[in-house]
Amino acid sequence: MKVVRDPIDLPRTARTVAIGSFDGVHLGHRRVLDTAFETGLPVAVLTFDPHPRVLLGQPVELLTTLERKVELLAEYGVEEIVVLRFDRDLAGMTPKEFTLRYLNPLGAQIVVAGPDFRFGHDRAGNLALLQEEGLLTRVVEPVPGVSSTAIRNALHAGDVIGAAALLGHPYELDGRVVPGLARGGRLGFPTANLVFAPHQLVPQNGIYAGLAEAHRAAVSIGVNIHFGGGERRVEVHLVDFSGDLYGKRLVVELWQLLRSEQVFESDEALIAQIASDVQTAREAERP
Repeated sequence: MKVVRDPIDLPRTARTVAIGSFDGVHLGHRRVLDTAFETGLPVAVLTFDPHPRVLLGQPVELLTTLERKVELLAEYGVEEIVVLRFDRDLAGMTPKEFTLRYLNPLGAQIVVAGPDFRFGHDRAGNLALLQEEGLLTRVVEPVPGVSSTAIRNALHAGDVIGAAALLGHPYELDGRVVPGLARGGRLGFPTANLVFAPHQLVPQNGIYAGLAEAHRAAVSIGVNIHFGGGERRVEVHLVDFSGDLYGKRLVVELWQLLRSEQVFESDEALIAQIASDVQTAREAERP
């Protein structure tokens, strides 16, 4: 798999190019990729960083980091990925400029995208205009009910099972482990405390079962209301794990919402509940 920032860094050959944000690499995106694969030509994905909404000053909650998006695309069989910097120059291009700068150097013969794909000044460019530039195009209809908005709504409600059904894989948190308050260790359940890149969506507060580093995990998202509340944190207890994770990247699958945050009568009651959560996490099934 090869990832480049400029099409000229790939050898020019006849290709099908799939274009889109591919945030989450959900079932709709996979339909786009399947359509590209079916053309029989080598497939390159052309995607953008940062997300176009960031440049436009619109709110956005990302379902994947760029690093994880690239990994998911590769896992699905994509061998060439072009990550374009989405800036004002790119946002202002005409269809001809876009074709000459980005598609012709790839040797694009066929361009595949969803019906909502737009580019250029005032988002006026679309697949029909690329067709006028001499390219073959394939408009891929959405998978019914599947959209990034529907996935975000499910995650805001804590419905990670529903989100997984739309994604085609469990929702993941992709962060870096930093020192925390060490409360988990004092309670007998050490946790990895995660920080995230800007704009990454963190689901509804609560306790989740999941997986990280090939270990079952109990994941706390919230403000630790038992200890009086405070900064929102994501704390991951890896079951039967021993080792140092500080400074490392950690990708955490969320499988099931176990319960909401709550205040307990005592620390002993909290410890008993955590033990129960860990046992449930051991037995949880991947959605």
